[in-house]
Amino acid sequence: MSISYVITPFAAWLVAGTLKFIINSVRSKTFAFGLIGYGGLPSNHSAIVSSTATLIALKEGISHPAFGVAVTIAFIVMLDANSLRKQVGRQAAAINRLFSSEGLTECLRERIGHSRIEIAAGVLVGIAVASSVNTVFR
Repeated sequence: MSISYVITPFAAWLVAGTLKFIINSVRSKTFAFGLIGYGGLPSNHSAIVSSTATLIALKEGISHPAFGVAVTIAFIVMLDANSLRKQVGRQAAAINRLFSSEGLTECLRERIGHSRIEIAAGVLVGIAVASSVNTVFR
């Protein structure tokens, strides 16, 4: 096994997380340490799974069974990010409204899911990272 299979998802996570921090910091006009985590542009999860699927396609080919497994997992992760986690965020918002009406200040994180654009940006980051790592580790 090539070390690129270990480096690629980590590099995708690092690049997507760094981009997300920079974008959120520019938008909020301050260092956005409080906005690190789930949600936002680009999607870290989408970057990780798409980088792995892309690397498998580049190294093994799209007819390899591992590519099919990677694409399946990628779709599950991206669907989850767009639907299920968005619903969890809506539930958190409703719970926060209940807590605030009772005078409680502890809040649940509401920004959890991703929009399709955030997911697509994550996929693009993942493809770019996998292509770069594949070029370096040929």
